[in-house]
Amino acid sequence: MARNTWIGLAFLMSAAVAPAQQRQTRIEVAHYQIDAEVNPRMQTLAAKVLVRFAPQDDYTTSAEFELNNALNITKVEDESGRQVSSSRAPQTSSVSVTFAEPLAKAKPTSLVFQYDGRLTGNEDSPVFGIKFAAIHPDFAYLLYPARWFPVAGYSANRYTADIRITVPTGYTVIAPGLARQEPVAGDKVLYSFQFTKPAFPGSIAVVQGDPVQSSSEGVATRLYFRGAEQAMAAPYGQETGKVMAYLTSLYGLPLQANLTLIETEEGAPNGYSAPGMLLLSPQGIGKQPNTRLLANQIARQWWGSLVSAATRNHLWLTNGMARYSEILYLEHVNGPGALETETHDVYIDALTTNDIPVIQTPRLEDYSPEFWAVTASKGAAVLHMLRYVMGDANFQKLLNQFPDKYAWKAVRTEDFEKVAEAVTGQNLKYFFLQWIESSGAPEFKLEYTIYRTQKGFRVMGKVSQDLDIFRMPVELKIETEGNPEQKTVEVVGTSSEFVVDTFGKPKTLTLDPNNRVLRFSDPIRVAVAIRRGEQFTEVSDFNESLKEYQKALEVSRNSSLAHYRIAEVFFLQNNYQSAANEFREALNGDLDPKWTEVWSHLNLGKIFDITGQRERAVNEYTLALRTKDNTQHAQEDAAKYLKQPYERKKAAE
Repeated sequence: MARNTWIGLAFLMSAAVAPAQQRQTRIEVAHYQIDAEVNPRMQTLAAKVLVRFAPQDDYTTSAEFELNNALNITKVEDESGRQVSSSRAPQTSSVSVTFAEPLAKAKPTSLVFQYDGRLTGNEDSPVFGIKFAAIHPDFAYLLYPARWFPVAGYSANRYTADIRITVPTGYTVIAPGLARQEPVAGDKVLYSFQFTKPAFPGSIAVVQGDPVQSSSEGVATRLYFRGAEQAMAAPYGQETGKVMAYLTSLYGLPLQANLTLIETEEGAPNGYSAPGMLLLSPQGIGKQPNTRLLANQIARQWWGSLVSAATRNHLWLTNGMARYSEILYLEHVNGPGALETETHDVYIDALTTNDIPVIQTPRLEDYSPEFWAVTASKGAAVLHMLRYVMGDANFQKLLNQFPDKYAWKAVRTEDFEKVAEAVTGQNLKYFFLQWIESSGAPEFKLEYTIYRTQKGFRVMGKVSQDLDIFRMPVELKIETEGNPEQKTVEVVGTSSEFVVDTFGKPKTLTLDPNNRVLRFSDPIRVAVAIRRGEQFTEVSDFNESLKEYQKALEVSRNSSLAHYRIAEVFFLQNNYQSAANEFREALNGDLDPKWTEVWSHLNLGKIFDITGQRERAVNEYTLALRTKDNTQHAQEDAAKYLKQPYERKKAAE
C-alpha cells in the first residue's frame, strides 16, 4: 500500500531550504555576474563568476563560500586581478578565501572565481541523496541548492544577478530574469538573463525542442516535459493556471504572471521552485496533475522568492506557507470537508517532532523528516491556528498584506507577528511565544458538573493540561436537549475554570470539537507513532519502525493500521508467517482506515501465492474484490492476481 502522499514529499519535495549547519558569514552578497558554458555531450560546466559583496564586520580577513565539490577551482582573483589564496573543505562543500589585506566593514568589493568540472548527477550532492544538478546529453538542470556557483548566506542572502550561459546550437536555456539570446562562434548560442530585484535567481535549465504552450485562467504556461511525461504537459498547464489564479487572489500579484515548468529526472526533488520556474521530477509529475505539489511549489513564488526567511530560524514562514497553501487550495476545490482531513494530516506530521521549537530549526538536518515536520507541517499548523484566532477575514488580510509590505525582502517571525497584530488590533505575543518559540503540545482533560438553576442549567468545569505557560482560546461545544451551544474558554496555564449557563439540559461537552488546536489525545498518539514508523520504513530502518508501531499498539491494541504497517515490514523482510499473522490482526481490528481491509486480503493472497497455496490465495483475492474498495487500484490488482498468481520480485544482484 502506498504511503500517505505527504510522507513521500517529506523526503523529496523541494523548498527554500538551508544547509545542515548555519555558518556565521561575515559578508553579504549583493550581485553575481555568472559566465558559464554547459557542454551536454561532455556533461561539463566551465564558469567564471564575479561575486560583489560587502563585509559585515570590521577587519575581515577571510570569507567562506559554498561550492559543489565536483567543481574544481582554477583561480580566485580580487577586483584588481590579484590572485587570492583559497582552500577547499570537502566535508562542508565550501571554499575559504583569505585576503591579502583586511577588508573594511560595509565597503563593497569583488572576487572572481574560475572553475570547471563534470556534473553527471552521480556526484555527492550538498544535500545528501538528492540530485540538484545534472548535465545530460539531452537536458540539464543546475539548481541553487547544488551550489553550482559560489554561495554565501545560503537561502537567506538575497541578491541580483546577470547570468550568461553558452550552449551548443539546438539547446535552449531557461533561467529567471529578462532574457535574450545571440549566436556565438563555434556553432553555439549565448543566453543572457538579467534579474534586477534581490531574490534567488541562481537556477537554470537546459532543454531541447519546443515547449507545450498552455493558457488557463489568464495564465500562460510553457511546459518542457519529456518521454512518457509529455502527455501530462497539457493537463499540468491547465491546473497550473487554476492554482496560480487562486493563489493570486490570496497573496496578491506574484513576482511574474506566467510560469515555465520543466521536467528533471528521478532522484531530483519532486519539485523545486525558482523565480518564474517550476522544476518537477517524473515521480512528482505522476499520471495525473499533482495539485498538492503544484500548490506547494507555486506558492513559493510568493513565499520563498518574493519574500524569504532572513535566517534559517524563520524558515517556517516560507515552508509553512507553502504547505498551508496546499490545504487552502484543496479547501477551495473540494470544500470544508477537505480542510478537516488535510489539517488532521498536517497536525499528525507536526507532532512527530514535538521537542524542538520552530525557532530552533538550525538544529535540524535539511530534507530530514524532522526538518519538514517542524518547518512545513508545524508551520502550517501554526498558520491554521492563527487563522482560527484571527478569524477568516483578518487572516485573509494578513496573507494579502504581508507579501506586499515585504516584497523583495528577507523577513523574520516578528515581522509577521507585527502585521498580524496590526490587522487584528490584538496582542498576539502569547500565540507566537507558545507555538514558535516554545516546544510541546497540550493534552486537554475536561472535568465538569451540571447544576439546575431557576432559568435552566449551569455547567461549572475545569480544563487541565501540562504546559505551564500555555495560553490559547479553545472552543467548548455543549450538546443539550435543545440546540447545541458554544463557548470559548481561555485556557491559561495548567488549570482553567469556566462557567456556562444553558436553557436546555446539557448532555455532552466537547472541548475543541473542530480540532483546531495542535494537541495530543490517544487517537493522535497512535497516528503519530504510526507516522514515525512510516518515516523509518521509508529509509529501511525496520527495527526503529517496528518500535514505533508497537508504541501505537500500546495505546490501541485494536489499531488495524498499526498491525497493517507491522505486517508490511515483515513482508519486506520475507518473514511471511509473521506478516500473515499481522494482516489477520489488521482484519480483526478497527478497520480504520477502511482500505486496510482490502489490502490485508490482497497481501494475504500474495503470501499464499508465494508459499504455493494457490487455492487459499484465490480465496483472499475474492474477499478483496467483495469489499469493492478500490483504494490504490486494489480491485484491479485483485482481478489481476485471480487470473495469474503473484510472483515475488527477484532480489537485485
